[in-house]
Amino acid sequence: MTGFPRYAIYFAAGADSALSRFGAELLGYDAYTGNELPFPEEALHVAPDWRDVSADPRKYGFHATLKAPMTLAPGRTEAELAAACAAFAGKARRIPAIRPVVDSISGFIAVIPAEPVDAPQQLAADCVRDFDSFRAALTTEDRERRKPEKLSERQRDYLDRWGYPYVMEEFRFHMTLTGRLDAERRGPILEMLRAKFAALKLDTLAIDRIALFRQDNAASRFRIIGEWALAK
Repeated sequence: MTGFPRYAIYFAAGADSALSRFGAELLGYDAYTGNELPFPEEALHVAPDWRDVSADPRKYGFHATLKAPMTLAPGRTEAELAAACAAFAGKARRIPAIRPVVDSISGFIAVIPAEPVDAPQQLAADCVRDFDSFRAALTTEDRERRKPEKLSERQRDYLDRWGYPYVMEEFRFHMTLTGRLDAERRGPILEMLRAKFAALKLDTLAIDRIALFRQDNAASRFRIIGEWALAK
């Protein structure tokens, strides 16, 4: 059984940013405050079951994964992990930036880069490597939950090495807004989400911070417990 609490290192756009408000309202949950929020009328109009449509990403809060959820390795502490986050953020680096759009990815709808860019992948790879000493080894149950038989050989290798299959070359930056939808349902929802996103007039998104999220138990949602701006 997965141990708790679990921690993850994600990109979140900042508590006061228009993008964070956009995501939190659509998910009905603000990971910065832990508060539930009413769903937008547009979402309920196009999908009366919006609570179910957005249930999967709501558990995690609006984010982009950099280091996937993990239980701490024996002897490691939350304070040590937070200190490591601060040290990581303090290293000067190129700040990744994307041109964000709302589109479908593997059956989900998410905020993704309009065109392929390498810089977010490099930041995520650095997170995967630098924080791996904090990660407890996968249990057999955790590994089976990832359905390794459905993964590619490289994804299985990454699962065994890093505890998560979608890292390094398999990484794709995305900030998820819905669960997986069939094509027929996806069309109207995608149209609605694109219209709401266009109102933000967000031409460029800098991946300029990391946030530490914690999940206390299997029934709870992830919540932000620390955030650090990346040094340039």
